[in-house]
Amino acid sequence: MSIKTTPHLNFRGEARAALEFYRSVFGGEVTIATYGDLGMPKDLPGADAVVFGQVEAAEGFRVMAYDIPGPSRGPAGDAGSTRRENGTTITTQPFFVSVRGETFKEVEAYWEKLSAGSSIVEPLAASAWSAGFGMLTDQFGVTWVLDVAAAHQAQ
Repeated sequence: MSIKTTPHLNFRGEARAALEFYRSVFGGEVTIATYGDLGMPKDLPGADAVVFGQVEAAEGFRVMAYDIPGPSRGPAGDAGSTRRENGTTITTQPFFVSVRGETFKEVEAYWEKLSAGSSIVEPLAASAWSAGFGMLTDQFGVTWVLDVAAAHQAQ
């Protein structure tokens, strides 16, 4: 038996834009079903909102998203914040999305695209534990950690 864990991100009217943005960063295919597709009368407000959305790429990237019913635009609840202070990450967010690559070049390519319109928490650079580590909060309020997998030696 095997399972996959997939982040499921919640938005208020921005799920479609977020999914398209993440596809532009990581590649893959976008799948979207709206509330109207699943039976809501299409003339009602919110019928075009995303009830099921996903980006899935052959390289292993996968994220799901949907639009929470109700008022559109703005963060889905109190999204919290993340910052660096005195070498420590200070956050009120309940989670980060982590993307790990095998080489700095691979991670850097994702970073360059994902950082468009973002707030950089920690610039992508070599760290004590990785050939590359960086953290940012994207234009949709999602905080991402990107790093290069460390080569650990068995002891």
